[in-house]
Amino acid sequence: MIGGVFIYNFKGEVLISRQYRDDISRQAADAFRVTVIHARQAIRSPVVSIARINFCWMKRNNVWIAAASKQNLHVALVFELLNKLLDLFSSYFGSVSDESIKNNFVLIYELLDEVLDFGYPQRTDVATLKSLITQTGTKIGTIEEQREITKELTGQIGWRKENIKYKKNELFLDVLEDVNLLMSAQGQVLSNHVSGRVVMKSYLSGMPECKFGMNDKIMLEKHSKPQTMDGPKKSQTGLNTIIIFFLIHARKSHWNANTA
Repeated sequence: MIGGVFIYNFKGEVLISRQYRDDISRQAADAFRVTVIHARQAIRSPVVSIARINFCWMKRNNVWIAAASKQNLHVALVFELLNKLLDLFSSYFGSVSDESIKNNFVLIYELLDEVLDFGYPQRTDVATLKSLITQTGTKIGTIEEQREITKELTGQIGWRKENIKYKKNELFLDVLEDVNLLMSAQGQVLSNHVSGRVVMKSYLSGMPECKFGMNDKIMLEKHSKPQTMDGPKKSQTGLNTIIIFFLIHARKSHWNANTA
């Protein structure tokens, strides 16, 4: 997807150049510098195409960062990745500037190799990357400790730390909906839309596997019931209620059976 990532200072000098594909060379970095950074008129578009190479770029402080590719890029994903990279640099060595990048160029190359693999984003979680790439020496553990590879390091659940314990194993799932309606003075509907989101709060110990399912029995009963002359009867609980069942499968034997 992404062929290369380039970082420049305010003069246009290339500080970091990392190519992930053979179709992007160092000449692409020079073309971006001449066309965008040293342009006579400021280029406002954050996406430019130079010699059949697409560049997505952004500027923070006095540092330019650009992602290049000859393929069609998912622009929103690329800009989210560039923001994550700059935030990741800030978490490691403070503010992002040309001096800090020069002093930590080895660390930046290591981070770029972990974040992207052949141009595809892999992991951007700060906690996971700090457990893999450290700025200080680490103590080598025993063979048993080295064999315990957690899901956090393998990338399956990068945002969750291991050995999390709660007094009660609980899971709260809220379905929130917002209804927006615009009507004229004559009662005509001008526009309407419904937007919603699902918010989950987890207080589960360890690394459980949760399965969620929607209960379609209520809706099926609504359509299968014959309608009388007086019309369908309304249920006391309401047919529009969404019931969500979740089954928690624990891998650890010390879990309580009531949590399932």
